[in-house]
Formats: sequence, C-alpha cells, structure tokens
Amino acid sequence: MSASWLKRGGERNLLSMLAATPLPRPTSALRLPFSPRARAQIGLFLLAYLVYSAARFVTIGDLPSAQDHARWIVDLENSTGTGVESSVQNAFSGTWMMWVLNHLYLIAQLGVIPAVLIFLYKRNAAIYATLRNTILATWLISVPVYGLFPVAPPRLADIGITDTITQSGTVAMDSSFTTSFYNELAAVPSLHVGFAVAVGFALFAVLRNPALKFLALLWGPVIGLAVVATGNHFVFDMVAGVVASAAGYGLGAVAARIRIKRPSTAGLGPAFAEA
Repeated sequence: MSASWLKRGGERNLLSMLAATPLPRPTSALRLPFSPRARAQIGLFLLAYLVYSAARFVTIGDLPSAQDHARWIVDLENSTGTGVESSVQNAFSGTWMMWVLNHLYLIAQLGVIPAVLIFLYKRNAAIYATLRNTILATWLISVPVYGLFPVAPPRLADIGITDTITQSGTVAMDSSFTTSFYNELAAVPSLHVGFAVAVGFALFAVLRNPALKFLALLWGPVIGLAVVATGNHFVFDMVAGVVASAAGYGLGAVAARIRIKRPSTAGLGPAFAEA
C-alpha cells in the first residue's frame, strides 16, 4: 500500500466500503421462536407466578400452628378411615418405585405443567386458555388459604413420616436454600394434585389416541400417590387440591366470559384473551 494512496484518502474509502457492507442477518436458529402473543403469555405466567410466590411467603404461618393443623387432619382422617399415609410410604420404601415417585413429585409442577401448556398452546388454543385460566384462578384462591390455615406436610408433622426426597439425596427439601423457593407450610390445598388432575383432563380433551387419553387421566392419581408416598401431603390435602382446582376452573370460566363481553386492548389485556 503506497503512501500516495493513503494521501488520496484511501483509508476513508476503505472505511466507507466496510460501513456500507450489510451485516449478515441472524439465522432462524438464533431468533427467539416465540410470537408476540406467545411472549405475552410467558410474561403473564412469570408475573403471576412471582406474585403468587411472594404472596405465599407473606402469608407463611408458624411451624407450631401448622403442626397443630396437621394433627387435626390426622384425627379427621383416622375417624374417616382415610389415614393411609404411613401405610403407603411403607409399601414403597426401599423399592425402585420410590425413586420414580420422588422424581415425579419434583418435575410435576416446574417441568410437566410448562411443557403441557406449550403443547396445548400449539395444539388447541381453547383448551390452552381453559387450563391457563384454571391455574391462575387456583393460585388466587389458594393464597388466602395458606395464610389462614397453614399446614405442615406429613414429613414435618412429627407423626413418623419420612422425607423420602431428602433421604434419597436427590434434593434437600429442608435446606435453607431450597426452602427459599417455596413455603413448607402450604400443604393445603395440594396444587401438585389439583393441577395434575386439571392437566390430565386437558390432555384427555386434546389427544386422539385412546391409550394416550387413558394415560392422561392417570396423571392425577399418579401424582396423588407420589405426594403421599414422599411424605409431602395428606389425603385431605389432595382432596382440597382437587376442590381448589375445580373452583379455579369455575372462576376462570366466569372471568373468560367477562373478558369476551368487555374486551380490553390496553396493557396485558391481549394476554388474557383467547390464545
């Protein structure tokens, strides 16, 4: 490169050529695979879950009161012949099935529910909207119950039930780190079971294969077995969870009808519309 070329402004020409060259557009693999509406749905759920989690901690009760409520549940179940928690845990203790139940309990909320919602969003908008509204409304219903009626899970109720998940070394359910993410004294209602039943019905409605439809309906009972065997819920909690989800379904249906009659286009309004 000669000095005369530099003097003639060759550097400026080179920079101009580089600036004029268009940058390569990102490939589809690098782009977020979410439409604006899908991003609104994700934002809605994240916001709702953060509010729900914060509300659970604000309404957290004390352990002695929660244990008293747990003993009341034990007395109620013994009087009705439904106090089977110890028998169920003993039946699976030391077997490979306990390992399966431990892991099903861990993935039921934070793994299966998001996956099913994504699947339904792509497969059937109406059923997706119904399950979404059911979950949001059930969270709304459950928070006051956690505050007014804190209940210790069987593993914390001093009734001889083992914390099988912590014992197996999978996750330390009683560590300060783990408990910073959830309220240990929010056993009633069991949303593990309530949401599992709701997910099962939603999948049953959208799947076509008879075998898969049958398996979908089994999801609720399987998670019911998991929460009892792992020492995380009483049978009473399970029933309360199903009732709460049924009430959430009803409340969500009413809210959806109001939303249709009085549409809103502001803020997060479109996120509440039919997906």
